Amino acid sequence: MRSQNALLLFAAGMLIWILGTWYYWARGAAFLETTSAHHWTAFVLSPILSAAMCIAILRWRHIPPAHWASAMLLLAIPGMIGEAVVLSHLATFMPRLQAASGGRYGAFLFATYAVVLGVAELVTLRA
Repeated sequence: MRSQNALLLFAAGMLIWILGTWYYWARGAAFLETTSAHHWTAFVLSPILSAAMCIAILRWRHIPPAHWASAMLLLAIPGMIGEAVVLSHLATFMPRLQAASGGRYGAFLFATYAVVLGVAELVTLRA
């Protein structure tokens, strides 16, 4: 993979994390502090939509399937580091969420990163 693509993917990962964190700051209670059916619908859709967005980015940059695992890590690492900070200081960064919602928020993140990275690994292994 070209270093230009690596830098672009890392920057895109940072932007995605910033926008996603802002979105959950503004609307997180609607997904995390709601009915069970609404929560589980969002829990299933979030990883799928995130994976679709990341796949679209890799296809847009014409990243060969053999490089998807490393490319997806470049997209994911900024968010994984950023979310570690957010989760460790939830009341500071997510003041609209109840403290009890931290676990649900962490589970959303864990599931999303697992699906995104799992899809990339499967594609890479098949290449």
